[in-house]
Amino acid sequence: MQASDLKPVAVTMRNNATESVHHGAVVCLAPDGSIAFGIGSPHAIVFPRSSTKPFLATTMVSAGLRLPAKLLALVCASHDGRPEHLQAAREILSIAGLTESALQNTKDLPLDEDAAREVVRSGGGPTSLQMNCSGKHAGMLATCVARGWAHDESYLNPQSHLQSLITATMPELIGEEVANIVVDGCGAPAHSMTLAGLARGFRAVAMAKTGSSAREVGEAMRSHPLMVGGPTRDVTLLMLGVRGLIAKDGAEGVFAAALPDGRAVALKVGDGANRARPPLMHAALLALGVDISAVDPRAFESPIFGHDRVVGETRVLDNLLK
Repeated sequence: MQASDLKPVAVTMRNNATESVHHGAVVCLAPDGSIAFGIGSPHAIVFPRSSTKPFLATTMVSAGLRLPAKLLALVCASHDGRPEHLQAAREILSIAGLTESALQNTKDLPLDEDAAREVVRSGGGPTSLQMNCSGKHAGMLATCVARGWAHDESYLNPQSHLQSLITATMPELIGEEVANIVVDGCGAPAHSMTLAGLARGFRAVAMAKTGSSAREVGEAMRSHPLMVGGPTRDVTLLMLGVRGLIAKDGAEGVFAAALPDGRAVALKVGDGANRARPPLMHAALLALGVDISAVDPRAFESPIFGHDRVVGETRVLDNLLK
């Protein structure tokens, strides 16, 4: 991503004074797949990070991964590390005849603050199971077992059977070749693509035909949004409030969503500040005419705190995407 790809999109206000200005890019696709609205360059190369998990899960299902919808939703997740998420990850591993010791993703505490405090209170520490990508990694391991591929640490190698298949399949969803492959925070390969490509990928999953691997993934996310994030997370609240929507957040200010009618959004905040992400998604969905009246308002709020109380907010610039 180049600085020229970005435009001012949001400001962080503290006590009615501007503290930060956030630059970014947004692309909104119409039902026919054309670009309906946008700001910044739709051709900006971005690392969607965890936003690509539905694409990875689609490849896994195509390769032979067979899981109940609830567990497949966790494969698409950056979960909170709550007890229900950890149990689901264990179940995926158990189906494959594995235990959590097989996980090779980075160790971490749960994203959920209450769950993390409970781990520390009980004398525990970071583990691979608690890390938000453990569902994805459990799914990768289960896929390798199903196919008879190596399921040691080599499953993270970009040249392994699984990762090579993911890279080869990605263009079918995003409509372009991946631009780069690097190491993600969890240790798995991470692919870069244009922002428009990310939106097209979500559109492809949201509109997938019955019986396809992508349709199975999309239905799992729709039916179990609490597994994809957590009860207070914007990604979960969005899917709970907009019928048929699939959505996935990603590190460094990335967010993507799509509806079965073909409308889709992908956005990237240039400085990686996640506080600008919720209000920016709100503006993008409104620009596409999506009915968000049933969405919990917390999905779009980005409060700024001072001395344990709200003293400001991050909000989009006036007339953005209009």
